[in-house]
Amino acid sequence: MEFRQVASSLAVLFFTAVSALGQVNLSGGTGLPNVQSAWGLQQGYLIVNSNSRVFGQSTSPAGRSPFTVWDVTGRLNVSYGLSEHFEISANPIVYQDVNKASYSFSAPHDIFLSMKAGSFVSPGRSVAYGVSVATRIPVGDTHNIPFERYATDRVGWGLTGLLSYSKDPLYHDQATSLYVNIGYWNHNDAGALSSTASGMSQELLYGLAVQMPKGKMSFSFELHGNAFLHEPPAVAYSRESYLYFTPGASYRPIKWLSVNLGLDLRLIDSADKTSYSSINNNVGVDRTMSDSQPNYPGWRFNFGTTFNLLPTSSYRMSERDVLMRRADSRRELFEEIVREQRETESAEAELERIRAERIRAEKELERLRRILEGETPQANEEKEEKEEEK
Repeated sequence: MEFRQVASSLAVLFFTAVSALGQVNLSGGTGLPNVQSAWGLQQGYLIVNSNSRVFGQSTSPAGRSPFTVWDVTGRLNVSYGLSEHFEISANPIVYQDVNKASYSFSAPHDIFLSMKAGSFVSPGRSVAYGVSVATRIPVGDTHNIPFERYATDRVGWGLTGLLSYSKDPLYHDQATSLYVNIGYWNHNDAGALSSTASGMSQELLYGLAVQMPKGKMSFSFELHGNAFLHEPPAVAYSRESYLYFTPGASYRPIKWLSVNLGLDLRLIDSADKTSYSSINNNVGVDRTMSDSQPNYPGWRFNFGTTFNLLPTSSYRMSERDVLMRRADSRRELFEEIVREQRETESAEAELERIRAERIRAEKELERLRRILEGETPQANEEKEEKEEEK
């Protein structure tokens, strides 16, 4: 146990020491820790993010000695902008530890790979769209871990629809933004934990978040959860749906480095659905952790850093250089906006000309009607003058 405690401490120190421009989503891609943005990285940008998630609590089960439960997870996220609309990410779980006799700490653990097609937005518009596809490669020795999302030793996959809104369409990363995610995940686990299990576990994932940059600080609020479309086997941990609220903050002391903090707070307390009576010895499930704890922690503390590796020119750029680079990268957008404005002005001028022609045509028709009714042209002109005076 002492070795595991030392390893946990070293992991925490490591992920605090590893240090980017903005925050990176834990499952890959730009955005907040739990909710992705529809905007992607600029072409040629390489972002590295570290994140540690910690939960711990003392408990005193009836008829047993008091003990402490904990769950420590360490992740890295590497994201690269391939082009204006495509971004790839690798998200390995570098460290996973639960203080449970039947679980040894795992390093490394599973790896998530994803690709995002995003930044689809009309020039000058505030709403962007995108989609992300991802897969989980089971590298770790142990799966079906308490206090963590359900997972097995099978390759899983999923896709997520992304929508983002920003108050400033030109500089969305510097303005208040809203993110919406709707995703699907297939665990591909038929028969993984129980030979009697039928079908593959599938779940709906969702997230809603707002991010508010304020100078070097950025504040965020996330609401994220899941709903199983097909529940995992009866012997699995974390068969219940969850919903978390995560307030967070990010501080950027320099333009290529940020420090991120957050707190996951569980909003729903689902009843434990694990069937402990039907458990056999080879699925790694027992009641040690569940005598006094739900399958999801009531809270989790998140902390990490983000570092911008590429382009290296960002280390030497002044604030003026940053603004000039931003303006240059948006030249096509500005030109499109000016072109649309000119087209709009031209269309308005044409509409005004058509309106004037219509008024003149109506007057000619009215004059012709009066002549046909027997009025002289002189009387007709006098009536028109009186109407114009009125």
